[in-house]
Parts: sequence; structure tokens; C-alpha cells
Amino acid sequence: MSDLHEWLSLLLRWTHAITGIMWIGQTYLFNWMEKAFEPPRDAKAKPNIAGELWMVHGGGFYLVEKQKWPEIMPRVLHWFKWEAMLTWLSGFLLLSLMYWMGAPLLDYGSELPRWKGVLISASALVGAVGAYRLISKSPLGRSESAVGIAWYLFLVAAGAVLLDVLSDRAAYLHVGAMMGTVMMTNVWMTIIPNQRKIMAISEANGTPRPELALEAKRCSKHNTLMSMPLLFLMLSNHYPSITFGGPYPLLLLAALLPLGAYGAHLIREHA
Repeated sequence: MSDLHEWLSLLLRWTHAITGIMWIGQTYLFNWMEKAFEPPRDAKAKPNIAGELWMVHGGGFYLVEKQKWPEIMPRVLHWFKWEAMLTWLSGFLLLSLMYWMGAPLLDYGSELPRWKGVLISASALVGAVGAYRLISKSPLGRSESAVGIAWYLFLVAAGAVLLDVLSDRAAYLHVGAMMGTVMMTNVWMTIIPNQRKIMAISEANGTPRPELALEAKRCSKHNTLMSMPLLFLMLSNHYPSITFGGPYPLLLLAALLPLGAYGAHLIREHA
């Protein structure tokens, strides 16, 4: 039975790493393209082209054009969504296997039964999605800085509660899982639905709604900024003496969330 548990853990970690590389890699590629696009040389002949980009890879040369609004519906349109779902799903199954069924989930000496710990764990993931969407849909959503600050304060507050209830190791990992869950729902609940709405409007010759593209782009940017803090929290489990097991785990968490986001910002804007 222990061998089966080990094999499941290994396969889930392997899947999680592979799909995570694919998802985050594509996210950074598309965000890089957004800032690398240049106006078309013949702008008058291409009024609907917001930018174009020449790239070379593996001996091939590629011309990428960004349309302001889709005019031509392609025979095959590539959607980037399953990488996000498979990354999240493998991570969720791994969390369930390791903490709901294995490693210490609750704080050491806790009198709470494991089922309550599992309930807290699941509630943290669902609550994070609700909090993020509430913040982004509120008047704060008009300001990118306000959304970032409110979301940061929520994560720190959630971290404080989880560190008080769950084991320190589990608490750190759950803050990362909360961000990962929000990132996945950004793809499936905002980015992909908005893209489908844009296509439907275009096919019906309706009036363009650029706010749909802007909302999807904003969620993609948020996903990029959360990626680095999330990766740190996932890796923190391997360095207990200087992360969650150190003397000030909450202060470290509070410091590393914005530091990781700033690192992601530098990569996104200057790489």
C-alpha cells in the first residue's frame, strides 16, 4: 500500500511539473508578445492589425499578427486552457493525497479531527476564488493597484489564519494552492468565456466590445504576477528551516508575496 502511495505521489508530481511548465511558459510567452508587437509597416493596408511580430525558432520563421477584433474565423483555433486545468487538477489531487490522506494537515497538537481540517483546506480554495472575484468585480477593480493591494492583504490574512489552524507546512502550501486555484478559474471563468463571446459577436457581425479583451488581458496579467510567489510557496516545502519552519513564517510570507510578484513583473516587462 505504501508503494502505491509513493507511485501515485511521483506520477502526480511529474504531471504537475510538466503541465505547470507548459501553462506558465505559454503565459509568459503571450505576455512577452504583447509588449514585443510592433505596428505593421503598412498600417493603412492593415487597419485591423494592432501589431505584428517576427520570430525564429528551430530553423523556422514565424509571423504573428494581432487583430484588434477578429475578422476572419480560422478553420482551427488553438485554445490554451487544458494546461491550466491539468496543472490545477494534478496539484489538487496531489494535495489531497499528501495532506488529506497523509502528511500532517492540522497544527501539531490540534484537537480538531482530520475531517474538519479537510473542510478548512477545501474552504480555503473556494474562499480564495470568491474573494478574488469579489475584489475584481467591486469598485476596486477599476484600479489595478487597488486590486493588487486588496488581494495581497487577503492572502496575508488567510495565511495568518491557516498558520494558526493548519500545520505550518500545510499553511504555506495552501496559500500557494489558493493562488493556483484563482489562476485556473481566471482561465476557465473569465479568459476563455470572454474569448468565446468575442468570437460569437464577430461571427454575428455585432458591435465590437473591447472591454471583453481588456478583462481577459487583465486576468492573464494577474496570473503572471501570481506565478512567481506560487512557485516559491510550492518549493518552500523543501526548505523548512528557512521558510515555514523559521521564527517568523507570516512575516516571510508577507514579504515574499510582493517580492515574487515584482520579480514576475520584471520578467514580464523586461525579459
